[in-house]
Amino acid sequence: MFSNTELLFFINKYIYIYVLCFHVTLQGSSLRLVLMVLAAGTGGTLQYGYNLAIMNAPTTFIQTFINETVRERWAVQLEDYQVTLVWTIIVSIFSLGGLAGALITGPMSIHLGRKKCLLVNNVFLMAGALFAVTSRVARSFEMIIISRILVGINCGIGMNVQPMYFGESAPKHLRGAVSLTSAVFAAFGVMLGQVVGLREILGSEPCWQYLLASNAIPGLIQLLTLPWFPESPRYLLIDRGDKEACIKALRTLRGCEVQSSELDEILQEQAETQGMRPRRIWELFPDRSVRWQLISVIIISSAMQLCGNDSVRMGSCLCGDILLELTDRRHLTKPRYCILGFSLSEEKNDNDSYRYFVIISGVTGVLPTEIFNQAARPAAYMIAGSMMWINLFIVGMVFPFLVSGLKEYCFVPFAVVCLLSAVYVGMFLPETQGKTLSVITSEFNRLNFKGQNQKHSVSPTEAQYQLGEVLHSTSL
Repeated sequence: MFSNTELLFFINKYIYIYVLCFHVTLQGSSLRLVLMVLAAGTGGTLQYGYNLAIMNAPTTFIQTFINETVRERWAVQLEDYQVTLVWTIIVSIFSLGGLAGALITGPMSIHLGRKKCLLVNNVFLMAGALFAVTSRVARSFEMIIISRILVGINCGIGMNVQPMYFGESAPKHLRGAVSLTSAVFAAFGVMLGQVVGLREILGSEPCWQYLLASNAIPGLIQLLTLPWFPESPRYLLIDRGDKEACIKALRTLRGCEVQSSELDEILQEQAETQGMRPRRIWELFPDRSVRWQLISVIIISSAMQLCGNDSVRMGSCLCGDILLELTDRRHLTKPRYCILGFSLSEEKNDNDSYRYFVIISGVTGVLPTEIFNQAARPAAYMIAGSMMWINLFIVGMVFPFLVSGLKEYCFVPFAVVCLLSAVYVGMFLPETQGKTLSVITSEFNRLNFKGQNQKHSVSPTEAQYQLGEVLHSTSL
C-alpha cells in the first residue's frame, strides 16, 4: 500500500498533467498537440517507470519459480545466495537492455523518423511480453531474462526518442512544458506499476507472469493512437527536405496557420546543416565546436542517476514541475542538485525512512534538443541515454555495498555528486529558455573557442535575442 506522502505525490502528478493539457488548449494551441503527447507518452517513458515498479511485487514468487525450475531439471536445490544471484541478473539485465536501446536510438530515429521509431519500438516490447507470459508454462526462467532484455531495449529507445519527438514538435514557448511530460509519464508509470502489482490485481502467486507481460497494454494503446499524429516537423524539413509535409504537420499540431517566424527558424537550421549527414557518436568527441555541449550532456545525464533519486525511489514532485515553468532552465538545474543533495544526506536507511520530495525535472531530457543541431541531435541523445543507463547499472550494483559500509551515511556520496553538478551548471551551462539554436551555439562557442576567433559564433545583433512570452503550465 502507499503512504500518505506517496499518494499525495502521485495525485500532484495527475493534477499537473491535466493542468498542462487544459493550459495548452486554453492558450490557443491545438488539442491535437495535447493528444499527441498523451499517445506518445503512454507507450514511451511510461514504460520505464512501469517496468521498474512491477518487479517489486513478484520477487518471492519468481525466486521460488527459479528454485523449482532448477530442481525439476537437474534435481539440484539452489542455495539462497544462488537464487538471489539469478534474481539480481533478472533485475539488472534491464539496465543493459536499456543501454543497448540507447545505442541504436540514433540510427533508428534517423532512418525511420521519430514517430515511426516509437511505433517500431513496440516490437521489442511485444516480444518481451510474449516471453514473460509463456515463461511459466515453458518452465524457463531464462525466458524472463530474455524478456527483461527486450523490455530494456524498448525503454532505452523510448527514453531518448520521446523527448526528441516532443522537443522538435512543440512550439518554442511550450517546449519546456511539453518535454517535461516525459518525466511525468515516467513517474506515472511507477505509480501504475505499483497499483497493478497489488495482490488484489496481478501481484499474487498465480498471476505474476501476467504482471510481467502487462506492459504490452500501454504499448498496444500507443500502436492504436500514435499513427493518427504527424511526424516531427523538423525531421520532415531538415532530414527529409519535405517542406510541404513540414507545413502540414505544423498546421495540424498548432491548430492554425503556420507562423512565418517558426517556419523561418526551422529553415535557418536547415540552411546551417545543409549538406551535412547525421553525425556519429565518435565524430562528436573530437569536434571542438560541440565540446562543451557534449561535456554538459554527459555530466547532467550522469548526475541524473548518480544523484540517488532512484535509490530513494521518489520521482519528481509537483514542486519541480512548477519551478521548471516559473524559472529558467539553468538556474533551476543548479538549486535542483543542491536541494537534492541536502535531502539525500539526511535520508535514513530503515523501514520507516523519511521520504523527501526531490526535484527531478525534465531539464535533462530536453537539453540535447536545445543545444545540438539536427545533424548531431540523435548522436547526442545516444550519448545521454548511454550515460543514464550505465550509471543506473552502476548505482544498482554499488548501492547495496554503500548501505552495508556507510549505513545511515550511505547517501552522502550522492549528496557530493549533487553539489558538484550544481557547481558545474552554475559556472558553465548557458541559459536556453526562449533562445534559438544559433544564439545558444554562440554562447557555447565562447567556451569552445575560448582565446580564439569565434568563427562559428553569430553576430552581436543576432545574439541580442528577445525572449518571447513563455506559457506556464501552472498559470491556472
